Amino acid sequence: MTEAQAIALATAEEPPQRPLTHDLFRDVLSALGVSLRAVNIVALRDGIYFADLVFSNGVEVSARPSDSIALALRTGARIYASEEVVQEAGVIIPDDQEDEVEKFREFLDQITPEDFGRAG
Repeated sequence: MTEAQAIALATAEEPPQRPLTHDLFRDVLSALGVSLRAVNIVALRDGIYFADLVFSNGVEVSARPSDSIALALRTGARIYASEEVVQEAGVIIPDDQEDEVEKFREFLDQITPEDFGRAG
C-alpha cells in the first residue's frame, strides 16, 4: 500500500479490516505510554522532503514526511513545516481565490468513491 493510500485511509470513516503499519505504530506508542506530539517537515533538499517525529518523551526521530503525515493523522499530532520549506515549496493563494479553495475543500470532505461510479 502506498503512503498516499495510508493517508487517505486515515481520513476515511471506515477503517481497514486489519491494522496497517501506521496503525500498528500508533498502537505500539500507546502501549508504551508515549505519544506523537508533532511532525516537523524540516528540509527540502534536491526535491526530497525530510521530517522529524517529535514524541512526548522528548525523543525526535527522522522519518519520511509521507509516513509522518499518515501517523500524525492517526494520532492527532500537529504537522508543522519549517520556514525554509515554506519559502521554497509553499504556494501563495491570492485572496480572491481563497473562497474557491474553501469550496473545493468542502467538496472534498463530502465526496465518496461511489460518487464517481464506473465507466461502462
